[in-house]
Amino acid sequence: MHVGHDVVHFTASWSRTCRVIAPVVADLAKKLPNGIYLKVDVDELKTVAEEWNVEAMPTFIYLKEGKLIDKVVGAKKDELQQRIVLTNLVHKV
Repeated sequence: MHVGHDVVHFTASWSRTCRVIAPVVADLAKKLPNGIYLKVDVDELKTVAEEWNVEAMPTFIYLKEGKLIDKVVGAKKDELQQRIVLTNLVHKV
């Protein structure tokens, strides 16, 4: 059973901030491996981005059992890590 967090990283190839934050997210996934990390290109999967009301890049949504529990808009390295740790602590199974 999966007991960690899920982080969906909405990105776009044309976004400079998305390119800058991508290695940071990859590093966080290695350091905090209890979750599932997904990357969604908004140009390739527009309907998915629309369903989650993504309007800016990058956007990170945090899910637990498929339900939205948190959201970060922008390339905020420290906030991304803090939210991952917090969602694991607050939303344990």
